Amino acid sequence: MKNIRLLKDRFLSKAFLTLTILSIFTVVLIGLGLFYKSLPLLHSTSLWNLLSSSEWKPFKETFGFYPFIVGTFWVTGIAIIIALPLSMLTAIYLSEYANIRVRKLVLPLIELLSGIPPVLFGVWGVLVIVPLIQDRIAPYFIEFTTGYSVLAGGIVLAIMIFPLIISILIEVFDNVPQELRDASSALGATQWQTTKKVLLRKSVDGIIASVVLAISRAFGETIAVLMVCGNLAQVPKSVFDSGYPLPALIANNYGEMMSIPMYDSALMFAALLLFVIIFLFNAISRIILFRIEKRTN
Repeated sequence: MKNIRLLKDRFLSKAFLTLTILSIFTVVLIGLGLFYKSLPLLHSTSLWNLLSSSEWKPFKETFGFYPFIVGTFWVTGIAIIIALPLSMLTAIYLSEYANIRVRKLVLPLIELLSGIPPVLFGVWGVLVIVPLIQDRIAPYFIEFTTGYSVLAGGIVLAIMIFPLIISILIEVFDNVPQELRDASSALGATQWQTTKKVLLRKSVDGIIASVVLAISRAFGETIAVLMVCGNLAQVPKSVFDSGYPLPALIANNYGEMMSIPMYDSALMFAALLLFVIIFLFNAISRIILFRIEKRTN
């Protein structure tokens, strides 16, 4: 019986190791596949020209990805700037101030947002956010805009990542030991002082992790952003200009790629860019988290 248990333990250990290696290999395989499909474009044009050029003329086999990269960062940055403060304040209220009844009522409603299909957020953005920007917000700053802009994409995207950040932050705050809160209160600190000096300081790594996950989600969002950003291959000069994020470029043009030479390779290179950006961002965030953990231990 003992030998059988040891064999089972070894088998499970090897099986888990195999699955771990397989998951890593899958990510590597995706990257290699995208790189292989991008080789025709990389052989015909230098990498610097692809990344720095703003000229996008597929019929002339001229592919400049700079406007799409900038558009991606515009939309994602606006979404994080809008979503993070609201999510932080909401999570602090639900974790530290709200009573149990309010928390049980509000949390399911917030989580319900994460189950709504992205296309519905896109439709809501077209019907509400775009006219709001065009008629109510933009006239105070510029003469004319269609409303289809990186600001519209950022607002819609902020609503989409809102429940993700809140759920992670509440979990992080709940994992802070209650003894630390009690010790702070015993020293005469108010609830807000305890939240600011104890809760937030102990939750820095979790807050960073929630932002990283939200950005990763925002980078890859396609349908909703495609519907409200305007999809013009230009570098946005302001939040009221149209943009064309990389996911929207891939989704909007993939069906046409077979009719134009090099278009297949160009769209695969766009996917590779998105893959590399997300990978590098997550790697940098992991380094930051490691340094924070090392400093606190």
